[in-house]
Amino acid sequence: MISAAHDASDGAAAPTGTAASRPRVGAAKRFVVKVGSSSLTSGTRVDEAKVDALVDVLAVHRCAGHEVVLVSSGAIATGMGPLHLARRPRDLATQQAAASVGQGVLMARYTAAFARHGLTAGQVLLTADDLARRSHHHNAQRTLTRLLDLGVVPVVNENDTVATDEIRFGDNDRLAALVAHLVHAEVLVMLSDVDGLYDGPPTRPGAVMVATVTGEQDLVGVKLGRGGDLGRGGMTTKVEAARIATAAGVTVVLTSAPQAAAALAGDAVGTLFLPTGARSGTRLLWLRHLSTPRGRLLLDPGAVDAVVRRRLSLLPAGITGVEGDFVAGDPVDLCDQSGNALARGLVDYDATELPGLLGRSTHELARELGPAYEREVVHRDDLVILRP
Repeated sequence: MISAAHDASDGAAAPTGTAASRPRVGAAKRFVVKVGSSSLTSGTRVDEAKVDALVDVLAVHRCAGHEVVLVSSGAIATGMGPLHLARRPRDLATQQAAASVGQGVLMARYTAAFARHGLTAGQVLLTADDLARRSHHHNAQRTLTRLLDLGVVPVVNENDTVATDEIRFGDNDRLAALVAHLVHAEVLVMLSDVDGLYDGPPTRPGAVMVATVTGEQDLVGVKLGRGGDLGRGGMTTKVEAARIATAAGVTVVLTSAPQAAAALAGDAVGTLFLPTGARSGTRLLWLRHLSTPRGRLLLDPGAVDAVVRRRLSLLPAGITGVEGDFVAGDPVDLCDQSGNALARGLVDYDATELPGLLGRSTHELARELGPAYEREVVHRDDLVILRP
């Protein structure tokens, strides 16, 4: 069931009901707040008034004893002004250059704004790889936790100045979902220039806001829009981020930046996404939702049963084919004989190594090639099921 509530944008239908207050949101100890580029900039420059307004809201909650992590977009958009760029660059090198300039300007503005409240801001730049590899994500988690323990407000962004695939990742929405999981936040508040999720374009006559999403059934018939010129995301990436977060037990509120105070207080603004699952490993969330497979392994029926139904590791004996160019540690899809991707995992061999191992037992390989070959191709701890 889709219920509608709160203010409708111009052209949208009047709400048909009022959503209840959200005590689990207002009572949360730890929030992650994600803000988009359009809510921080005017034209091609950072808007100090917008930044100050957001920081004022976050500072009230931080000073009241809540812990806040801010995931901020806007580095590329902020760098466009100083570089005299009239529009968002399309080539990777110029995007990275704009991010390099803009990140410093944006962080300086945040530092000054939080300092007005006696608070310290700390910059944390992450890539998807930092959340994928065990040693990296443990380090990121430890750093963020320590910053919160010290009373600092972490300001997180993607490391766009060196990222390649990540530069096209999608307006930090998915990163915010992973950060919320990483720091064990109860609530993720996503702020943009739209006051909630509508069942169609908010400017369309008769569009209705979706007040509460309890599962996929509430999204049936909802038409999602794409992002604007300055940001990389849009409603599609925000809903996908909400799926990631709620699957990990995090409550999500999606609304506009001017409604930040009401959202953090637990008032019935925007769209509420309720948790659909429980917390799992951050690497596995990344593997399922964000990773790009570098190849495919074709499995015989016995291996499909072992991996998908019995949740066992994948061994060389069950592989019938190898496709793609990958190295150890890359994500690969595990497919049945028809090519259907049933699982995804981090492979423990290079693509060039595997053909000579297929169909053979690990004991046989160890006897012939040495004990280093008595290991799984994909360990069950590094594997997620995509479809049962």
